[in-house]
Amino acid sequence: MGQDLHEKISILSGAAKYDASCATSGSEGFRGKGGKKFGTSLPMGVCHSWTQDGRCVSLLKVLYSNVCKYDCAYCVNRASADIKRASFTIQELVDLTCEFYRRNYIEGLFLSSGIFADPDIVMEKLIETAKTLRTESGYGGYIHLKLIPGTGEKMIREAGKWADRLSVNIELPTEKSLQCLAPEKSGKVILGAMNDFSGISREIEEDRSNPKFLQHGKTKAPFFAPAGQSTQLIVGATGENDRQIINLTSSLYNKFSLKRVYYSAFIHPGSYAHNEKLTDPRLPESAGPPLVREHRLYQADWLLRFYHFNSGEILSEDEPFLDAHIDPKTAWALKNLDFFPIEINSADYETLLRIPGIGAKTARRVLETRRSRSISLDGLRRMGAVLKRARFFLTAGGSYAERPDDPARIRRLLSDTDGAGLQLPLFEF
Repeated sequence: MGQDLHEKISILSGAAKYDASCATSGSEGFRGKGGKKFGTSLPMGVCHSWTQDGRCVSLLKVLYSNVCKYDCAYCVNRASADIKRASFTIQELVDLTCEFYRRNYIEGLFLSSGIFADPDIVMEKLIETAKTLRTESGYGGYIHLKLIPGTGEKMIREAGKWADRLSVNIELPTEKSLQCLAPEKSGKVILGAMNDFSGISREIEEDRSNPKFLQHGKTKAPFFAPAGQSTQLIVGATGENDRQIINLTSSLYNKFSLKRVYYSAFIHPGSYAHNEKLTDPRLPESAGPPLVREHRLYQADWLLRFYHFNSGEILSEDEPFLDAHIDPKTAWALKNLDFFPIEINSADYETLLRIPGIGAKTARRVLETRRSRSISLDGLRRMGAVLKRARFFLTAGGSYAERPDDPARIRRLLSDTDGAGLQLPLFEF
């Protein structure tokens, strides 16, 4: 007996939630007396993602199929897993996306798949879904497609014609770790796909900016995945330290112009599905996912992308792990107290970014406001600075908020004593 669409959605949205790119919601909502619903909720498969400017967007996040011939130890959908399997048809996915979009449930589609056949065959299904949405259904919303490692350059070019963003998951930090936990996968193949994307993107951008391309009645080159490419990295499944991860991240940004690296705290597949059969002797034993570590890596990632730090400033050989109790920007400041205090009424943009509690947005406001008047500590607070951290590292018109004369005391005041650190803001730190 075949599966109905509702069952497919349940299975394939559940299978997709392990991708770290966004957090999934699938509540049916609360029903009051007489079965009446109080409040609203999103249908299963709809998840929330956040843009760089902080806006929340809703995406339909599903797998085309959770059938997979690979047996990656960390994956709940691996070949040896005893789970329900399902696959959409292209038309089912097209209809589902359009229906959710019309009902204003979603603003876009996030589509990946298990590797149920040759990579080009799997990729062809994802591309055909996106192409059908664009050309036959008139769908103009956001589309994010996963690139299947091993797919050819021709397929990547085609995918970029219909999708806003493409991504290929690097999965683990080193080739050695891949060979241990995902022996069918190859770091060289994954990086090759990233490199192909980067090369195609540069080529098309050069064509679009070349005036000669418009001669003789030619139109501009088509857009190619204008939102760029991203990747995902699993944290805690293998023994690499944070310094190795940050160095890898920095290299990926520099070599392939990635828009984002997502970090996914490792959780045992058995914990995901409440199924002890999904455990694997190759996996480490842990009491729970390393969420604090994941959070600190995201903060360090922001230092690389928006605060103009290099990886060597964040971690060293002597201290290869991020501090669980203090954010990496504050940790750097406490190790470099001779760099402070910084006078906010004269420091340049790059220097302002080094002050804990002052983010890129606040630093720009400071520069703009200084054109017409000097800035006080109270004025800095109104601009968005977090003075709880910033007060130790700056002066305003020569006046200290608090002198940084006791690093141990400062650290104690700014530390998350429970090590959670999950409420610290990512945008201004």
